[in-house]
Amino acid sequence: MSTPEDATVTQLLLNLADVDDRGLHFEGSFTSWRDHVTESRRLASVLKSKLDPDRPPHIAVLLENTPAFSYLLGAAALGGLVLVGLNPTRRGSALRRDVDLADCQLILTDSASSALLDGIDYLDIDSLAAEFQGSTTPVEVPDVRPDDLFMLIFTSGTSGDPKAVQITHAKVASAGIMLSSRFDLGPADVCYLSMPMFHSNAVLAGWSVAVAAGASIALRRKFSASGFLDDVRTYGATYANYVGKPMSYVLATPEHPDDAQNPLKIMYGNEAAPGDTDRFAKRFGAFVVDGFGSTEGGIALGWAPGTPPGAIGPLTPDVRILDIETGEPCPPAIFDDSGKVVNAAEATGELVNVTGPGRFTGYYKNPEADAERMLDGKYRSGDLAYADENGYVYFAGRLGDWLRVDGENLGTAPIERALLRHPDITEVAVYGIPDPTVGDRVMAALVVRNGFQASDLGEFLSAQEDLGPKQWPSFVRISTNLPRTATFKVIKRQLSAEALETTDPLWERSGGRYTQT
Repeated sequence: MSTPEDATVTQLLLNLADVDDRGLHFEGSFTSWRDHVTESRRLASVLKSKLDPDRPPHIAVLLENTPAFSYLLGAAALGGLVLVGLNPTRRGSALRRDVDLADCQLILTDSASSALLDGIDYLDIDSLAAEFQGSTTPVEVPDVRPDDLFMLIFTSGTSGDPKAVQITHAKVASAGIMLSSRFDLGPADVCYLSMPMFHSNAVLAGWSVAVAAGASIALRRKFSASGFLDDVRTYGATYANYVGKPMSYVLATPEHPDDAQNPLKIMYGNEAAPGDTDRFAKRFGAFVVDGFGSTEGGIALGWAPGTPPGAIGPLTPDVRILDIETGEPCPPAIFDDSGKVVNAAEATGELVNVTGPGRFTGYYKNPEADAERMLDGKYRSGDLAYADENGYVYFAGRLGDWLRVDGENLGTAPIERALLRHPDITEVAVYGIPDPTVGDRVMAALVVRNGFQASDLGEFLSAQEDLGPKQWPSFVRISTNLPRTATFKVIKRQLSAEALETTDPLWERSGGRYTQT
């Protein structure tokens, strides 16, 4: 097996070119890795014939999780192409902006997604399939270096226009090699892939893991909470990846006595809701590992034995928490007997890779964003955190989530963690709305179960000893759902812009009580 330092996706796929007993499962069909590699090489040959050799070989993809998407990943690896994942939640001029920014020569889609490209020229992958399946000349596999570009993956755009992150062969291949080794995955395993394949989580923590391990893939067109356990059992899935809140949705399905009777061994991802990792592990009998990272790859933190509840994991030697204004290391967080951080303003800072960019290789055609991310040779994540005296890290929100209330800086993540302890609150987003007197007012949007009584929220918050009075929401919005990206991240800027202008029920704090407005 290649080492992470010199690995390419090309070589990992070529290692599977003679494999007939493993491959890709999808909706009752099966494609062996041998046939997958062959189809990818033929597809690459057809695509290269349609490209201008004097322009970047960038090909946009707007597809659900189908075998065609996997073939295209293979075509990029085996044909020296660069795949550009398009976000299906983008529309009109926003989608056109992404296509133009990435210098895409072709856009590939199918009948299920083509309506999203109204007014934009595209090729139908189903029609193209007949052309490449009839080809008898698979592409000649080029020499590929680890630092060659493999994909452009757009950020989620929760705080502004998405940026196109440059994803190299080494970044994808090394992720697959390291994760498959970490979890001892091999040819006997089946990796369940239901996260959207245009996003880094699916590629780095799902698809590449199966390719590196020589395992099979069980592909789901779209994530389904109700279909998750059935799929795991049907395909014999031993590994699954997630990003955001999918575990919350699976846990919300009706519980059965035999839920733990399934083959799933590992559930790996990031940004799970507090408490979900333990509840999922107990109910389904899987080992759950919730990591911390981003598409950029400048910082990667993860759970390790001894990690306290609520913490991400230990600081690594290359990562520090730096004061936002001074750039100096923040002191450790001091907790009182109730678990409240008594020096939050001093202890909370930005997670920074002080040794360099890590796996971050820049944004495509965006030097301003590169300069902002890499300041003084250090990778600035834009993520807020604090660490205890033993170096275990607690997420405190994004820089854009930082609230200034009565002269005090507050992170949103600790408030969200406290609210999620309420047994009838299933989803929460905490954000600020401007106030000329105090700077920011804390507002919370909640998704709740039947029976939730907002009038009793003050009593609940009073019992949360780690939550100070300034952290209590001034306003509470009861919603049926929260605005999210395709990868389940809450779009807080939308909630903040709407502020109190909503038809959802609103409750206002008055002292220690909440009354409906």
